[in-house]
Amino acid sequence: MKRKQISVKDMTYTALGAAVIAVCSWITIPSAVPFTMQTFGIFAVSGISGGKRGLCSVLVYILLGAVGLPVFSGFKGGIGVLFGVTGGYITGFIGLAAVYYLITGNGGSSTIRQYIGMLSGLAVCYIFGTVWFLISGGGDILSALAACVFPFVVPDILKLMLSMAVVKRTGRVIHSC
Repeated sequence: MKRKQISVKDMTYTALGAAVIAVCSWITIPSAVPFTMQTFGIFAVSGISGGKRGLCSVLVYILLGAVGLPVFSGFKGGIGVLFGVTGGYITGFIGLAAVYYLITGNGGSSTIRQYIGMLSGLAVCYIFGTVWFLISGGGDILSALAACVFPFVVPDILKLMLSMAVVKRTGRVIHSC
């Protein structure tokens, strides 16, 4: 069985994607669960580079943060952030990117499939993060949803729409290279 080699192009997209997500995480408005541009970064990276590269970018981003690099919101890093009360949302980014990849494949999918992939992935991220929040002592389900999901739905939908505009504008240019 012949294994597919990872190309320099794949590694470049993955590294740049992880960097974009990190920079987007630094754009933040503090709250119990900070408002950041991380989801925008994940949506844009996945939409531009494809689901597989997007998923790899998220994994690299989380690994960089886990080893202590300050790539998470508020310039935080370390395994403690991932095991903290809101760490489930960061880990839920893996689910977001994986669901996007499962729905869209490795790129070239229709706009509607991209929207469905992003929305479905976002729902998985919310579910994973909220369950983690509850397990970590975040109170009851209603207070967890009120603190960690309801305030973020509209901003996340706006970030999704913004990312789709970026994907449409840049995707054609990038893929022609």
